Amino acid sequence: MANPKKRTSQRKRDTRRSHHKLVGASPVTCNNCQNPKIRHRVCAHCGYYKGERIIETDW
Repeated sequence: MANPKKRTSQRKRDTRRSHHKLVGASPVTCNNCQNPKIRHRVCAHCGYYKGERIIETDW
């Protein structure tokens, strides 16, 4: 098996890992109740998705 000839420097290692960050979900406003929600998910406040009632909520 091949082995590295020299140790990878911290700068080289960290430069390679610079794109390994996590990105949070960007919220959008619900078309029905104007509350923030995650894209492509049922609104937790009103229970609507794409204009249809999916979940019965007690709000």
